Amino acid sequence: MEILRMAFPAALALAADPIASLIDTAFIGRIGAVELAAVGVSIAIFNQAARITIYPLVSITTSFVAQEQTLADTTIHTPKSDHPENDGGNKEQIITPQDLEKGSDKITSTSKQPPCGDDVTSEVKKGKRHIPSASTAMVFGLVLGLLQTLFLVFGAKILLLVMGVKPNSPMMKPALKYLTLRSMGAPAVLLSLAMQGIFRGFKDTKTPLYATVVGDVTNIILDPIFIFVLRLGVSGAAIAHVLSQYLITLILLCQLVKQVKLLPFHIKDLQFGRFLKNGVMLMGRVIAVTFCVTLSASMAARLGPTPMAAFQICLQVWLTSSLLADGLAVAGQAILACAFAEKDYEKVTAVAVRVLQMSFVMGMGLAVVVGVGLHFGSGIFSKDAAVLRLISIGVVFVAGTQPINSLAFVCDGVNFGSSDFAYTAYSMVIV
Repeated sequence: MEILRMAFPAALALAADPIASLIDTAFIGRIGAVELAAVGVSIAIFNQAARITIYPLVSITTSFVAQEQTLADTTIHTPKSDHPENDGGNKEQIITPQDLEKGSDKITSTSKQPPCGDDVTSEVKKGKRHIPSASTAMVFGLVLGLLQTLFLVFGAKILLLVMGVKPNSPMMKPALKYLTLRSMGAPAVLLSLAMQGIFRGFKDTKTPLYATVVGDVTNIILDPIFIFVLRLGVSGAAIAHVLSQYLITLILLCQLVKQVKLLPFHIKDLQFGRFLKNGVMLMGRVIAVTFCVTLSASMAARLGPTPMAAFQICLQVWLTSSLLADGLAVAGQAILACAFAEKDYEKVTAVAVRVLQMSFVMGMGLAVVVGVGLHFGSGIFSKDAAVLRLISIGVVFVAGTQPINSLAFVCDGVNFGSSDFAYTAYSMVIV
């Protein structure tokens, strides 16, 4: 039940953005196959750039915040020494995340520790929490978001050429418009996901769900207004998406500042070295993963607008359904990070086994739902007969890989929960 209480809101939040992208795809598909193909190429480029920065930042933040929160609770509950001559009688036992990484014995069975999964202690609730990794994640999110915007705005045309969109292709103009406008939302995307990682570390998956749903509903409402009423076409779809991302960021920030002391912070408190060490490894992992998807999109784009349009629809459905399993991964990661910090290895084993069992069942269910749904419902994305014929071929692959996807996502969560970022990086690059 602890897993499900976290996993269900997390899964909904993770699936909300791809669902919004699916609705974007449906609206843009009404404009034409060329525009749909152009947006598909642009989204592939944006996702490649975004995931390289987002995935390491969110994964590291969740684990580090969960550890720091648990260690802070443990410090509050650790009794003072029975031998005041050893510590002056008034010093608290301070336990740091670095102690955990080094295998410190400061956390012992004699310490009074709150059980993993408990709510924040009353002592912490009285004031804002000081979580250095939260401030660090926010700084990284803002800087990386700004750099990503500059990279995509000034490199948009070159990136599209690399993806196989020729200068005289009908896809070039709409793709360039969409990518340039969509890149303006990169700072909001990075900041909002960094804050989602912080809330997940607190085992709060409901706040990110609320913010994401409000933002995506706004996107869905603005899409037809900008695309059809104001006749902005693909530019309208991009503007609607960017505005929704900034709304999500604003909602999360308002909630976060109520709980965490983000400013002012001391530079020495920011864990740049710790974030960079693990972030670089995960960045290599994400580049390996997204390179495969981006390469596939590039190959489809070279075949022409019709195959690219079908590929875009299949990819969005695949991503949306696959990310549902990531809700289990998020829950497993946060609970495992907490259990490792407390050295409760029985709970570590129990949680790891349970989330893997759940993921397999979910994967089998998704295979059936996605297969049937895409076979009979592909018409909502396009009316082009040639596009629909290609989608019917892709259904087998989109649905058939769901059980494998579910297990893979959850295995990631287990490794991240144990802060074993090195193994996840090396293994994925090899694969």
